[in-house]
Amino acid sequence: MVWLVGALLLAWMAWGPVVLVVAALLLGIPRLRWWVQDRAYVDRRTAGWVAGFVVALVGAVLVVPDGWLPIPPAPGVMAGPSYTGRPASARPVAAEVVTNPHLAATASSTRPGPLGLQPEVETSWFGLQRCGRIEPTSTDALVALCAGRSGDSLRVIDPASMRPSATRELPDPGRSGCTTTGFHLDAGDRAVVATSDRQVMAIATAPGDSEGEVELTTDASWDLKPWVPYGDCLVDVVPDWTGRLWWVSRDGLVGTITPETEAVGVLDLGEHVERAMAVDQQGVYVVTDAALHRLGAGADGVPVDAWRTEHAGESGSAPTLLDGGVVAITDEDDGRLQVVFVSRAGGEEVCRQSVFEKGHGATDSDLASVGSGVVVTNNDDYSSPRSALLGFTSSPGIARVDLVDGGCVVEWTSEAVSPGSGVTASWPNGLVYAWTKRPSLTGVSAWYLTAIDAAGGRSMWSVRTGTGLLAGSDGSTITLASDGSAWLGTLAGLVRVRDRS
Repeated sequence: MVWLVGALLLAWMAWGPVVLVVAALLLGIPRLRWWVQDRAYVDRRTAGWVAGFVVALVGAVLVVPDGWLPIPPAPGVMAGPSYTGRPASARPVAAEVVTNPHLAATASSTRPGPLGLQPEVETSWFGLQRCGRIEPTSTDALVALCAGRSGDSLRVIDPASMRPSATRELPDPGRSGCTTTGFHLDAGDRAVVATSDRQVMAIATAPGDSEGEVELTTDASWDLKPWVPYGDCLVDVVPDWTGRLWWVSRDGLVGTITPETEAVGVLDLGEHVERAMAVDQQGVYVVTDAALHRLGAGADGVPVDAWRTEHAGESGSAPTLLDGGVVAITDEDDGRLQVVFVSRAGGEEVCRQSVFEKGHGATDSDLASVGSGVVVTNNDDYSSPRSALLGFTSSPGIARVDLVDGGCVVEWTSEAVSPGSGVTASWPNGLVYAWTKRPSLTGVSAWYLTAIDAAGGRSMWSVRTGTGLLAGSDGSTITLASDGSAWLGTLAGLVRVRDRS
């Protein structure tokens, strides 16, 4: 009987839930069911060994520190291909590289990603902790903003071992219901975080001694409770070109912090905000539930609304800056998801373009800039990780919309399925990367990193990154590192994909 149970477990791990369905159907045959019942007796000694093994395994998982074990695979590791397609050749995207002097590094889109040359997939298990935002420092270390059952934390990740070298628990929001969502690395590699208790904190991430130990100490902090009332939450914090910090709250308060004087200026937009901000030399762009704003700072540092452009429905993405003085957002009108291009200079709507099928298009992800256009991901039918349980997926669709001769044009549409996450572009390689999931009749949740040709929309290659519920991203952002690797935080830890050297 022990060998039968072992064979069933191996088959389950290889082919997934369909094995249990087949086993249940076979037990409906009386002769087979009686045969199993006759051999179902397990002596106490065997049961004790099995129970001891399970206890030891669970204890090891609880004792071993985060990052020392790979993410365990879920059933179904043999049910789908581990790699499809063929390696891509670099076809750079022509785009303007504009660098904010007060950020640690250029955008992820300016770095090369994997080309699919025998890609290696490595994972690092953090339990039930999702690191949704990852940013590289000037020394190629990684700083991750993570969320788990115990709260939010900031972690410095050693890219060689994929293990955290330092962890800093962030303030407890209490009963406010807020989470920490906004952070960036400044020119000094400090993590500037908009915390859930209505503070902005600048936390040092560089080694603090000669032995290279990172302590994650608070270098500066600004308490915004006098300006942001209880029940409101900070959404994002960014620096402008002068070094002034801008923050925005969920209830539409937009403020500035002048680090030298610690002066705070506030403007109440009176509109709900869910998305991050964008910044250029002209000002700061904020999208609300009603309009897109460009703001600047007055002589006293208080935000001033330079222009306001209303949109028809609810925008599901942050403002994205494009070449030619254009900013892009998404909109929903008459049951269709639309991409809208707006002039950064005066706020005039340049054009708008519908994407995906009517009634089956929605996004909760940021757009990816590809120079003269953007790539948008369809997240319709995705509401939580449970939406992608077993072999189910959300609605398919990834599309590119460009500004051509003053009008919007759909350059291509892909049928790839990316539940809960957007795409990240690599301008040097001419690829966009998506965290995708394939529908499966066998009930297996297999997740892939998929590379799509930015010019034509063809899926170049996909590599399997994990199986099961915990391999999903649930809104995490794909980050490209300077060595050409792609990083993403899943519901259970970190995944890195890189070409075999």
